[in-house]
Amino acid sequence: MADDADLKTLPLDALHRRLGARMVAFAGYAMPIQFAGIIAEHLWTRESAGLFDVSHMGQLLVEGDGAADWLESLAPGDFKALQPHRVRYSLLLADNGGILDDLMVTNTGRNFYLVVNGATKHGDIAHMMARLPAGITLHHMEDHALLALQGPQAVTVMSRFDLTPESDDQPAFADLKFMAGARWLWNGIKLGITRSGYTGEDGYEISVPSEHAEALAEALLAHEEVKLIGLGARDSLRLEAGLPLYGHDLDPETTPVEADLSFAISKRRKTEGGFPGADRVLDQLFNGAGRKRVGLSVEGRMPAREGATVWVGSEQVGVLTSGGFAPSLNVPIAMAYVATAHSADGTALEIEVRGKRIAATVVPMPFKQKNYVREGDKK
Repeated sequence: MADDADLKTLPLDALHRRLGARMVAFAGYAMPIQFAGIIAEHLWTRESAGLFDVSHMGQLLVEGDGAADWLESLAPGDFKALQPHRVRYSLLLADNGGILDDLMVTNTGRNFYLVVNGATKHGDIAHMMARLPAGITLHHMEDHALLALQGPQAVTVMSRFDLTPESDDQPAFADLKFMAGARWLWNGIKLGITRSGYTGEDGYEISVPSEHAEALAEALLAHEEVKLIGLGARDSLRLEAGLPLYGHDLDPETTPVEADLSFAISKRRKTEGGFPGADRVLDQLFNGAGRKRVGLSVEGRMPAREGATVWVGSEQVGVLTSGGFAPSLNVPIAMAYVATAHSADGTALEIEVRGKRIAATVVPMPFKQKNYVREGDKK
């Protein structure tokens, strides 16, 4: 681990260390990679409720007349049609259509709340500030922590909390569904809560003033269903869910179409364009791209890791960007970019690992079914 003096600390740093976390350097922070062990934490989250400290992520507020139009000049989402208290996944794009970051955008009813990746947040802010028009403000919420409660018991735990809605026009907490959010008061503390996450499980992301983060975390951990979970299990959970990780599966050279994220280009934007790199991205969307992000089922027990090459006979056709053992499935899995001609489900490929070829097959993602609770679902 890098010298602690060179790393920023999370608001829950003392709690993590007190509970025996193994700390590592990530995105410039000292972060817990595991507590009881990655596999145990992974399975606990799938079966109960895992609490993740993701305070390294960037939380931003965008406000002012024309804020939605400005966001549409940066990303391919339809933010003008995003209803209050709804959340949308989107992509911050470079001028050539490459992905600078992926992010979540919430219309709070008063402004737009953005969550961006920790490793890219300062670059994202600089990119946005350089394009910020008069009348629009961008505020970095450096005084807030971000906690994620994920798993099938997350809703049970949160239902026990006494949460008072901040406004009359927001949904009742019990009615909150996937990709929706609002603000509540808990013991006089303002919490921004969205029903979202990056594990493939039902759950919530909770923005809380940093000085109250430990009190909230301890209140959550007081419930037997909840355990703290580290960065290692967060990675294996998102991989099983087929969710890309920026800096590995996404980068400035990769377009939304290549990344198999075309759903993030809203219907109106596919017609109107007007986002960075629209000509290139829409050409790929309608005429095809040369490569595509795919899921791979890997034969045997040996995990294949990022950087391993993908082959058809003597021809290299791709490279792995994420890979590991899937604890919920008890098999190794991976993501890779492969030539489009070899990207169809069921295609037989080989991965070169330590000088040996391992058989792999292109399979649909997610590898494990997601358990989001959407509008119309009963629970």
